[in-house]
Formats: sequence, structure tokens, C-alpha cells
Amino acid sequence: MLTDGGQSPSAVAREVADFVNDARTTLDLALYDVRIETGAASLVLAALLAAYQRGVAVRLLYNVDHPGPIPVPPPPETVPDALEALPLPTLGVPGVPDLMHHKYAVRDGQVVWTGSTNWTDDSWSRQENVIVRVDAPALAHAYALDFEELWDGGNVAAAGRVEPRPVNVDGASVRPWFCPAYGEELSHRIAKRIGAATRRIRIASPVLTSGPILGTLVEVVREKRCDVAGVIDDTQVDEVFGQWRTNGVSAWKIPLLHAVLTEAPFAGKQTTPWSPESVHDFMHAKVVVADDVVFVGSFNLSRSGERNAEDVLEIRDARTADRLAAFVDEVRNRYPPATPPT
Repeated sequence: MLTDGGQSPSAVAREVADFVNDARTTLDLALYDVRIETGAASLVLAALLAAYQRGVAVRLLYNVDHPGPIPVPPPPETVPDALEALPLPTLGVPGVPDLMHHKYAVRDGQVVWTGSTNWTDDSWSRQENVIVRVDAPALAHAYALDFEELWDGGNVAAAGRVEPRPVNVDGASVRPWFCPAYGEELSHRIAKRIGAATRRIRIASPVLTSGPILGTLVEVVREKRCDVAGVIDDTQVDEVFGQWRTNGVSAWKIPLLHAVLTEAPFAGKQTTPWSPESVHDFMHAKVVVADDVVFVGSFNLSRSGERNAEDVLEIRDARTADRLAAFVDEVRNRYPPATPPT
């Protein structure tokens, strides 16, 4: 788990490079934002090239053509020409109208690296993020199927058709969800778990715009069913409110989100508005804890997230839930209360 200023880019880059260095046969990467030709991330580039040279079958998917202007997620830093110059197979997936928003790697058909963390220096040092590593061949197989759909077609709209079957990992039930095929089902699944919670709900998400999740969360907060708290990216949420006021479609969500952010203890990180030259210090973690169930991955709790190529792990495990709930509390305690526009 990463915090703004809590670790150096080189420390995380070494972790990524170690993961790559352990590859023996295959390494499939699906990365929304990847900038490995400069800075500390060059350690990862060296590891990828070394893996390729020793015979590992390395493939890299990345997003191109961000649709913009949308509040979240911000455009990637990826330089396609730099990736296409690599000797290993690469494929740019068109991000119009919907994004290839994954941040996962599958190693040797056995180990999965996923979460909310892009492969850039700012992602590793200036953002709140989560990295999840799971050694489970059945889970890796599900991710491999998702990767092949994107690699063979390069089409976000046709991706994510991998059935979300649970996998037992050391006694924990881990269910992989992929969007867009299961995007709406995922939002309703998260909403159902939030609605059923009796002890605690913890949320970290840059924005909160998914209708099912937002509607259920308002009910839970208003009825004071359990302990609810979270953290959002205040800058990006302000942009969302501005978009809702003018798009003629989503104004009905404004009082719902305003109620959640003001009637429950939600913190808001004031971040730097995106530009190509600015520091990218977003509150970027994507976590929901509902009692002892966790949802963690690349999925912003948004309507657009349902349509993107995304992945989420639903984990039923008390220790994991405790750990991620504590992380959300640690992050929200660093920032002031959220300040949605009136």
C-alpha cells in the first residue's frame, strides 16, 4: 500500500523489477499508464529487456488515445513511440470511447500483480495506491483469459467476458471481476455488499459516481446502519460536480453525492489539477471494505468504470479487510474533510 511521499519511486521500481526478474516462461502486462523509459522506472525497463533476452515470452498491452476531457481517470503519461521501439511484442489498445484501464501483470501462468497502481514514478511516490500480489494458478488463468481477449482483438467493448468464479487462496475466497462485460454486475455487487454491511464500510476512490453504489451508500449513511467513512480526491470530485451540472443527464446524482460527503466522515485530498507537466499527486486508491469483504483493483466507483476494461478482486477474508480498512483510515486521517461544492 502506497501513500503520497511514503516511499521513493526507486523502492517501488525495485519491487516491480524483482517481480519481473522472477519470470521464467511468460509475462503478460496490461498497463493503462506506463512510463518506464525515464527516472526510477528505467529499472523496470532493464528487467523487462533482460527477461525478453533470456527467452521469457513478454507481451505488453497499453492504452492509447484517451478520450478526454473527462475528470477521471486522468490521461496516461505513456509515450507510445517509446514502447513500440522495444524489441518485445506490444499492442496499443484504443481508449476511445472507453479505456483499457488495467494495471496488471501475469507471470508464468501462476502469479498475478494487480491493484490501482500505474507504472510511473508519480504513481509510485506521490499517489495513494494499492498493489495486490496473488500466487494462485486458477486466478492467473482468469487474468490470462482476459489478457488474450484484449491481445487478440484490441477492442475494449468486447473484453472482460471472463466469468467471475471464486478461487480459494490460502482459505480466502477471491473472485476476479472484469469489465466491461461484468461492469454493471460489479457495481450492483459492490452496492449489495455495502447495503448488507452491519459493522463497517470503508471507501477510498478518486470519485463516487456509480448510481447503484451512490444510491445504496446514501441509504446506509442516512439510516446510520453502521460505521461509514472514506476518502476521495477533492479536486476530481469538484470537476465531476461541474460536469454533472452541465451534461443534462446526471444532475440527479448531485444531492446524493453531496449527502454522502457531508453526512459521513469523508476526507478529501486537494490534488494538483492534471496537466502534462504537473505533478500527478492524485488520491488514486480504489478500495471498498464492507465488513469482512474487500473490493480492490483498477475500478473507480464510477459509471465510466463499468464501460472500461477494468479488473477487481472481491476478497472474503477478515485479515485482508482489517488491513485495507486501516489503510483507508490512515489515508483519510491525513487530509481535511471533503468539501463538495454547495
